[in-house]
Amino acid sequence: MNAASCAHAAGTSTVARARLVRLASVLLLSGLLGGAARAQSDARTGDAGAAPDASAGDASAAGGEHAEADDAASRPLRVGSKDFTENRILAEVLAQLLRAETGLAVEVRDNLGGTLAVFAALRAGEIDLYPEYTGTGWAVVLGEQGRPPDPLSTYAHVAREYSRRFDVDWMLPFGFSNSYALAVRDELAESMGLATISDLLPHAGELRAAVSHEFLNRDDGWPGLSAAYGLQVGELRGMEHGLAFEAVASGDVDLIDAWTTDGKLLRFPVTVLEDDKGFFPPYHAAPIVRGETLRAHPEIGPALARLAGRLPNARMQALNLAVEADGRSYRDVARDFLRDEGLVADDGTALAGVGAGDRRGDLLAFVRGRLGVTARLLGEHLWLTGFAVLLATLFAVPLGIALARRETAAKVVLGAAGVIQTVPSLALLAFMIPVLGIGATAALAALFLYALLPILRNTYTGLREVDADLVKAARGLGLTDAQVLRHVELPLAMRTIMAGVRTSAVISVGVATLAAFIGAGGLGEPIVTGLQLNDTRLVLAGAVPAALLAVVVDALLGYLERHASAVRVG
Repeated sequence: MNAASCAHAAGTSTVARARLVRLASVLLLSGLLGGAARAQSDARTGDAGAAPDASAGDASAAGGEHAEADDAASRPLRVGSKDFTENRILAEVLAQLLRAETGLAVEVRDNLGGTLAVFAALRAGEIDLYPEYTGTGWAVVLGEQGRPPDPLSTYAHVAREYSRRFDVDWMLPFGFSNSYALAVRDELAESMGLATISDLLPHAGELRAAVSHEFLNRDDGWPGLSAAYGLQVGELRGMEHGLAFEAVASGDVDLIDAWTTDGKLLRFPVTVLEDDKGFFPPYHAAPIVRGETLRAHPEIGPALARLAGRLPNARMQALNLAVEADGRSYRDVARDFLRDEGLVADDGTALAGVGAGDRRGDLLAFVRGRLGVTARLLGEHLWLTGFAVLLATLFAVPLGIALARRETAAKVVLGAAGVIQTVPSLALLAFMIPVLGIGATAALAALFLYALLPILRNTYTGLREVDADLVKAARGLGLTDAQVLRHVELPLAMRTIMAGVRTSAVISVGVATLAAFIGAGGLGEPIVTGLQLNDTRLVLAGAVPAALLAVVVDALLGYLERHASAVRVG
């Protein structure tokens, strides 16, 4: 065995030993899960980097793993996150700690959507690690039926099954459990005597509930909860999580879902109801990492072990509140936590981040402070929409020309394009992730598909509406079909074709704001973040430039449309 193979075998065995150490340490996690095992965490840090054992496998297996490790080692680590405050804070904590502890280049790809979208990105290698919850792993990813057992057994089960099925490792938990909960307005709890979820039953028909879209569809969310308690409310709707708190505070709804570490619980006049039937499973948070990444960088395990037990519920709630109420950035909150815990030195994490920004101060100062960021996001947005519409034009115009002479085929193709147009834009973006991964490529593909129908239909319609007598006269003068198309049909149809391009471009500007949900950037970034933080200024920081961009694009293409008509007439 050569030196490279020996080094790789050592790294692989170290990872294998670290896995065994983590699973063995589950026996000690009862104290950790209660938030009292910081000393145990520090002791285990040394174990994770212990010397390799002798089970390196055969030469061919080692060679295959070595190729995987080389690929994973050739790029920066990518830390992902789901689309809510806590997960984004944890992603920043992971990224900053890994930079300081390992010296590796680390990127954060945050706000990637719900559980299945982020886990798909992890399995596809688009990200290397992200923060996950044991209850979510049990019910959503593993699809286990029935209520999970105690927190310790749940952690052990998901850690074992993720490793076996997906080659994904669960690191040691952070120390808090962010379980789901139901909350009602304080005044409603007092007037109806509500303290537990069961107390809702006599009043269920009067209640208006608004819950997050993921909770609305999860087995460990509303479907399972309503079945377990026999709870059927008078009105139920899905709503963005941050807006639901505003709605319950204003009296627009009565009942919402919450997380037990939610910083909003400290800001809004709501009462958390006791889960008296013990329906909600344990949701202890921990980093999960691709096995390929750990094989390429065994030092990741000991670095992440330093976070074990350092975040009890109250501390995580305070971090969430710092972002949501004080307007601090995710990066700054993560940096200060790591500094306070003595995990990162000042000179190791001097990161400048825009994040959520400071929501205090006047709007004009806020706008001025974001000019550079807005210009960058505007450039990303223009590139996404411009390139997608250009590709759609280059594809749809020739196809529309061909279909203008094939009526039967035109019905099929235009029908298919129409069906694509009916797919909700977020769903279409999600469909692209397994094929193209997260980021700009998936967003471009979705925008391309959305841009097709107006251009294709207008090209087909414009050519079909050209006066047949003019075409016959041109052919009578001896023009070939190609010459008739170039000199008669296309000039006469150009204004209609340009109207289709114009429509597609304006639609794409709007749809591209959703690209931020899969990490593609653009003006959707501040909109998504503003919705999460209930920050109107951030929402406007993305929505207003996007609206202005749509107006400018429409005006510019309108001018080109009129110019094309003038050239034809002249």
